[in-house]
Amino acid sequence: MPNTRAYAVTDAHAPFAPFAFDRREPGPRDVQIALLFCGVCHSDLHTAKSEWPGTVYPCVPGHEMVGKVTRVGAEVTTFKVGDLAAVGCMVDSCMTCESCTAGHEQYCDTFGMVFSYNSPDKHGTTKVTYGGYSSQITVDDRFCLRISSKHVDKVGLAAIAPLLCAGITMYSPLKRWGAGKGKKVGIVGLGGLGHMGVKLSHALGARTALFTTSAGKAEDAKRLGADEVILSKDADAMAKQANSFDLIVDTVSASHDLDAYTSLLKRDGTLVLIGAPATPHPSPSAMNLIFRRRTIAGSLIGGIRETQEMLDFCAEHGIASDVEVIPMQKIDEAYARMVKSDVKYRFVIDLASLGG
Repeated sequence: MPNTRAYAVTDAHAPFAPFAFDRREPGPRDVQIALLFCGVCHSDLHTAKSEWPGTVYPCVPGHEMVGKVTRVGAEVTTFKVGDLAAVGCMVDSCMTCESCTAGHEQYCDTFGMVFSYNSPDKHGTTKVTYGGYSSQITVDDRFCLRISSKHVDKVGLAAIAPLLCAGITMYSPLKRWGAGKGKKVGIVGLGGLGHMGVKLSHALGARTALFTTSAGKAEDAKRLGADEVILSKDADAMAKQANSFDLIVDTVSASHDLDAYTSLLKRDGTLVLIGAPATPHPSPSAMNLIFRRRTIAGSLIGGIRETQEMLDFCAEHGIASDVEVIPMQKIDEAYARMVKSDVKYRFVIDLASLGG
């Protein structure tokens, strides 16, 4: 009898339905985790609905997983049964290439990182990896992350789950490009990613501004830690910010004009793109970049070492995602609401709803 309960989609138009499969038995370096909560990311929707190419069905999404260790392999020394643990966007990489040995497994040069779902499963238990919309997972201990019990006491375990994607996706560029005291940082968009960006930038000590198209988000942005809110469709408000930002992190996943933001950067300022639009952005003005030595860059989650650093930072500062907890049976409804941006700011699945 299959040992793992889950919810899966069988094609791009099918609703989620119960699904059962076998996870592998823990090997010498494996950690088995009984999953308690899993965040819902827009990437899950893109994959489940085949909006990004290459979805293999049945598909079990989910890459923001938290739970409790139930078994460990003989060679595992970093986790023991009963520990709280987390798994993020990746579960494997070559571990030997230049990127992996530098702690940047997400940029693995050999075969790319193995995603938590919809990647070829080299262990052969299933055709592709299955993610966190499930009752348990078995993962190499090098891709397993520690959760502080004090952090859970402060914010609750469910609110920690989205840190495994939304949290690290924002933390990595903020750290890489030096967000901190004496720096002015802009966050474009106040969704699942953006609200974490505001919280983290504020905690790092930067003067933090939110760019939004909606004036109604100003109050919430300031509650989350924004020092100012700039209405991006207000040309005068944008013009007043010219040449003032050290860093702007753009979370928007729709194609849009990047010149509106590059013109706000100081000399040597950087615009970092983390949203992945279905169609390319309009080509930015080279002159806007050349005359102030500005940069447009991209960033993808973070390595395991940096992800653990982010979790520890969030534990120290009491930071977590603002979440709405749902049962697994409401995942289709959650997807429909997510398309309408009808969530503040991240859905999290209570996996107890899968039943015993």
